[in-house]
Amino acid sequence: MTTSNFLFLFFFIFLIHFFTITSRADLPGTWELLVPDAGISSMHTAVTHYNTVVLLDRTDIGPSRKRLPPHHCRNDPNDPILKKDCYAHSVLLDLKTNSVRPLMILTDTWCSSGQFLPDGTLLHTGGDLDGFRKFRKFTPCESSSSVCDWEELQNVQLSQGRWYSTNQILPTGEIIIVGGRAASSVEFFPPRETGAVEFPFLTQAEDRQHDNLYPYVHLLPNGHLFIFANNKAVMYDFTANKIVRDYPILDGGPRNYPSAGSSAMLALTEDYSSATIVICGGAQFGAYLQRSTDTPAHGSCGRIEATGENPVWEMEDMPFARIMGDMVMLPTGEILIINGAQAGTQGFEMASNPCLNPVLYRPNEPLGLRFMTLNPGTVPRMYHSTANMLPDGRILLAGSNPHFFYKFAVEFPTELRIEAFSPEYLSADRANLRPVLVESPEKLKYAEDFGVAVTVELPVVGIIEVNLANAPFSTHSFSQGQRLVKLKVTNAIPDDAGKYRIGCTAPPDGKVAPPGYYMVFAVNQGVPSVARWVQLVV
Repeated sequence: MTTSNFLFLFFFIFLIHFFTITSRADLPGTWELLVPDAGISSMHTAVTHYNTVVLLDRTDIGPSRKRLPPHHCRNDPNDPILKKDCYAHSVLLDLKTNSVRPLMILTDTWCSSGQFLPDGTLLHTGGDLDGFRKFRKFTPCESSSSVCDWEELQNVQLSQGRWYSTNQILPTGEIIIVGGRAASSVEFFPPRETGAVEFPFLTQAEDRQHDNLYPYVHLLPNGHLFIFANNKAVMYDFTANKIVRDYPILDGGPRNYPSAGSSAMLALTEDYSSATIVICGGAQFGAYLQRSTDTPAHGSCGRIEATGENPVWEMEDMPFARIMGDMVMLPTGEILIINGAQAGTQGFEMASNPCLNPVLYRPNEPLGLRFMTLNPGTVPRMYHSTANMLPDGRILLAGSNPHFFYKFAVEFPTELRIEAFSPEYLSADRANLRPVLVESPEKLKYAEDFGVAVTVELPVVGIIEVNLANAPFSTHSFSQGQRLVKLKVTNAIPDDAGKYRIGCTAPPDGKVAPPGYYMVFAVNQGVPSVARWVQLVV
């Protein structure tokens, strides 16, 4: 090679490297490592109203990297891996210090489901083996306390075993548990005398590779449930146990486990009569049966006004095909799509080509202009990973274990790191727009008028939104129970103390916002405050 050719090649490689770095830096959003080693890989994650985070794996996975306290070993003669297990399979993350404390779970939680009760207790249901029919509770406490831990309920159990099911809180504060492997039924907590109620729709949605597991369940503001499985959806009246509407088929192949994309309901606004569902991504049918790791994922999204008179799916494409993505509702009403892979399917060691770029879905933009590509991460988050909104507006990323046991010396290792992604609204150039929520109530009743107060560095121009976001249970690419409600507010009026006072009206009923704890965000020109917690009570 001549000197001139060498210099040309060197300059060409330099330009590619330069523009790659520049384009990456120019994309919105920033990443940070919170915990370098949590000790477990979180398959299920939920944020509590004490600003702690429950992370939960499964128990029959052998040793984790986090030991239980002395004299707290789990003795199980039926465990195929460890008869005496002195390792934690659940931990509690303190968001103030980023420290983790081991928790003790006794029965198998593999591919289980959960939801917060109105009092802030996390109800957890099902799993595999000895956890198949289990109810568990985690009652959160102050982060400085070591009292709170998992409780396995002894006096009640599921009427039918639940593995890969979905939970949703109802307007009454009850929890409905929908589906699961070989469980085409629903049941409730507290348990009803009727036990499990047959729900044939799930059988009708099943194909040769299931594709009806972890169904997408959304509580509509009319009090019915939108339930989606495979490529089918219905409106379900759970009080009368009847289907009141069949929706059109969603094109683009199966969308639920083991072919799952993700789903979210858009923010409820104005008179709360309308609800729109978005479903994005998924694997091609057959990828699971063939154990194909390189079959390209789907990149299409379907959007439907579930409460509309004649609902139809509106289709659009994401910038990236994605399987196992998580759709996280931001305080602004936009949706972050994050995690996942661009090829393969769900299952152990059955995906490839991790999708490192998050995508922002902007629902109020015109069709074709709704997606924005964001700054990529460096840690693959594939099978068994989670994403959760935090009270400070960041998104917590945990988990990813594509293997039956913990494996580290492989291409896609078991992931013990916990990260946070900050959307563009947290960038330094928007700090002077960020409101500080200085006054808000600790409890609210339905339809109650109340006030909040904020401070903002720059003068307020326009309306400051006050939005309620609940804390869902994140697992297997779906945030169970996820909800954002935009409250009716007055203009922000300055007072003599340098604060802006905003009049608000609480949601009208439990159909719009079920009872429980919510994060209260003030949003100024698309920039959210740090949230304060409020309990919505009957």
